[in-house]
Amino acid sequence: MENLVKLNIKGISYSQTQTGAYALIMEEDMGHRKLPIIIGSFEAQAIALALEKDIHTPRPLTHDLFVSIAKAFSFWVKGVYIHKLEDGVFYSNILIEDRDGHQEEIDSRTSDAIALAIRFDAPIYALEAVMEKAGIHLEVQEKEEQNLAKAIKEIEKEVKEPKSKVDFKSKSKSELEKLLREAVKNEDYELAAKIRDELDKR
Repeated sequence: MENLVKLNIKGISYSQTQTGAYALIMEEDMGHRKLPIIIGSFEAQAIALALEKDIHTPRPLTHDLFVSIAKAFSFWVKGVYIHKLEDGVFYSNILIEDRDGHQEEIDSRTSDAIALAIRFDAPIYALEAVMEKAGIHLEVQEKEEQNLAKAIKEIEKEVKEPKSKVDFKSKSKSELEKLLREAVKNEDYELAAKIRDELDKR
């Protein structure tokens, strides 16, 4: 890929406007722009646990299991590429390489890709086009928190409003099934689970 910007993890900030959501703040390696990525609580936990090297869970989490499998079969993550932002959703690829040097790029949720990149100590990149669209340039240090909060809100506006407040009982089965498909497509698995529960009751 051309026009890549190397990113480092700046931190994770709790979203003040979206319940249960966090903003993963990425910072370009050679510059002042920051890239806020809205993630859920489970995704935030997976990334935070990877950053805290001294914390070990009693049983392996999904990303840790992936690392164990990779070591067992001699392949590893070489890099992560955030290549698109559409409707508030960042799209990423994971570059995998095996012991023979064969490489494959695999589509991934950005939060999963970053969680794995940390565990493999692999670099994270974003296309310049993504940085131009969503990156926030911070020149004045004292305004950083204010600008980040504004940036997070702007990204959240692009994310479709959660339908958790929809009165499921007033919806027909076919309407619920349509909502379920949309929730899965938008990777809103929390909403999808609620719709599935309502369908199971019928």
